[in-house]
Amino acid sequence: MAWFSKKPRIAVDPEPVAEPQPSRMQGLWAKCESCDEIIYRQELEKNWMVCPHCEHHHAWTARSRLAATLDPDSFEEFDKGLEPLDPLGFSDTKKYKDRLKTTRKNLDENDAFISGVGRIEGHQVSVGCFLFEFMGGSMGSVVGEKVTRVFERAYELKCPALVFSASGGARMQEGIFSLMQMAKTSAAIARFRNSGKPYVSVMLNPTTGGVAASFSWLGDVILAEPHALIGFAGPRVIEQTIRQKLPEGFQRSEFLLDHGMIDAIIHRKELRAKLGQLLGLLG
Repeated sequence: MAWFSKKPRIAVDPEPVAEPQPSRMQGLWAKCESCDEIIYRQELEKNWMVCPHCEHHHAWTARSRLAATLDPDSFEEFDKGLEPLDPLGFSDTKKYKDRLKTTRKNLDENDAFISGVGRIEGHQVSVGCFLFEFMGGSMGSVVGEKVTRVFERAYELKCPALVFSASGGARMQEGIFSLMQMAKTSAAIARFRNSGKPYVSVMLNPTTGGVAASFSWLGDVILAEPHALIGFAGPRVIEQTIRQKLPEGFQRSEFLLDHGMIDAIIHRKELRAKLGQLLGLLG
């Protein structure tokens, strides 16, 4: 019989392969991004997410940061019910409204910013903090509104304002509505200055884009964590634009401190005490 007239063999389905079961040890250990040391996660969390070997500052959740910085039980959250909409009906690989729904469900947060009033070593302060884990801490219309209300609330209460920034910049899914927040927040700071109270800006890793180009750089005192990436555009984009090699450590907090762009670099464990001292002197 010719080969082309033979009946094809019946393919036999392979036996299903059992999916690997998650190890009971999974999630108990973390690898330092800087020194590659393996650290017991519980020890890392107790150490304020700072590597005990090399002092590298790992990402820290906004609520943990506020709890560690503010006096116990002093934080009162405002504007929690504000939720972003989809004014442009934006869609890329996924609809914007579906992204928001998924992120809200996973993080149990409405947007990328938490705001309220608390105390640091007894000093009242209107405070806000970015959640970088919520769409890269991008600033849409609701984030801009909540940042603005931090300064409006500080103006009304005649108390200092404090903002922790960690953001990739404007939220592209909201287009011009996002870009308008740069002017809106800056105008709120201009009005707040009439109160004579200080605004302390704390830049975390990373603080970039429209957030860095607006209210984050407008602080009366500008602090940063060690080795934080701070700038408008990324180093790669700048190199491609100016066609020059950038200096070593460009846009890191140490480089910015050397060139007078920020006032101080504060270790995470020392930040609460430094903020209390600043508020006592300036507030």
